[in-house]
Amino acid sequence: MDDFYNFHPVVKALAEKAEARCADAFSGIDDIADYNSRKVISAFQEMRVDSSHLTGTTGYGYGDRGRDTLDAVFARVMGAEDALVRHSFASGTATIVAALFGVLRPGDVIISLSGRPYDTLLPALGLGEEKCGSLTEFGIEYRELPLLENGKVDMQAIPEAVKNVKAAYLQRSRGYSLRPSITVDEIKEIGKLVKQHNPDALFIVDNCYGEFAERTEPTQAGADLIMGSLIKNPGGGIAQTGGYIAGRADLVEQCAYRITAPGIGREVGCSLDENRNMYMGLFFAPTVVASAIKTAVFAAAVFGGARYPVSPDVDEIRTDIVQTITLGSPEKLSAFCRGIQMGAPIDSFVVPEAGEMPGYADKVIMAAGAFHLGASIELSADGPMREPYAAWMQGGLTWPAGKLGVMLAAQEMIV
Repeated sequence: MDDFYNFHPVVKALAEKAEARCADAFSGIDDIADYNSRKVISAFQEMRVDSSHLTGTTGYGYGDRGRDTLDAVFARVMGAEDALVRHSFASGTATIVAALFGVLRPGDVIISLSGRPYDTLLPALGLGEEKCGSLTEFGIEYRELPLLENGKVDMQAIPEAVKNVKAAYLQRSRGYSLRPSITVDEIKEIGKLVKQHNPDALFIVDNCYGEFAERTEPTQAGADLIMGSLIKNPGGGIAQTGGYIAGRADLVEQCAYRITAPGIGREVGCSLDENRNMYMGLFFAPTVVASAIKTAVFAAAVFGGARYPVSPDVDEIRTDIVQTITLGSPEKLSAFCRGIQMGAPIDSFVVPEAGEMPGYADKVIMAAGAFHLGASIELSADGPMREPYAAWMQGGLTWPAGKLGVMLAAQEMIV
């Protein structure tokens, strides 16, 4: 790297020591990527994907073979009865909200078992200041189960909490919090408790940032419905936009009615020229996710070695691509984001500054020099300008590029 970047000896020493510490973790990451790659390829083959599926449609999209087959491929990959994969989902939040409105009705109750959800979802739940057509405005009650002091789900409180609710909601990733993300094994235990004490409750999991981080998905661990974004893990850095919903066939069908119209559902919705990108993105996703997780583990080793609090640590189980680094001051958070931006292939010369963003209560600083705007599977870092001034880093399309970005962040911040 000295041929291109003038790294300080302190940064080089930190990186060399960190990479050596990561060896065992990297081996495990590669094993998971190998398994998930075979899972994806076998799904393509089972559904007899051919070149005609890669072409798109216009207008109403009647008889879109590529769209319909991609749904079936996703369902197999996720271990679900059915799936709905559409480029027209504007974001992960939009996908989640479409799913919630699809399966909930006036008079229903939904409870979040993982505490306060991600900031951008709050207005849809009725927790924002403005009236914007939230669930509560449509007569759906929102409840919340606080997390324990250690950031874990309160398992003992679940039996009472899920009585008389229509849906128990779980956010797999940590969002803008320092709580641990929830593993698939933990999701399985939570789901068992929900169903034991309320068999009719829907168990719904926000799967954003978690796809392919483990060998199994929440739908294989008891979740009735999961949702995610294609500019995160399952799009592999190639899908340009979109999201997916997967789970029980009857619930997916209800969600399809929500995104088009009752009685029409999934039968319409042209794919334009996006089928190829979504198929190819899914194909690459397991190895791209592996690169992102290696980048996260390396960042934990580098900044943990520099005595900054990191979560997860190098040797902890990974269930998503998110790495948090508590930096302690707005100056250090800004410096970290500047360094990540400097390592980007796109807009590397741009200097990130904190600013107002829709859906967020505090000013947010974001570093993201991405081929697709806002793509979290590409190396990025962001954080709200509030205590404890932590950076949430995610992504890395390739391990070498991810390593470079982390080193440049260290260079900008430590030296």
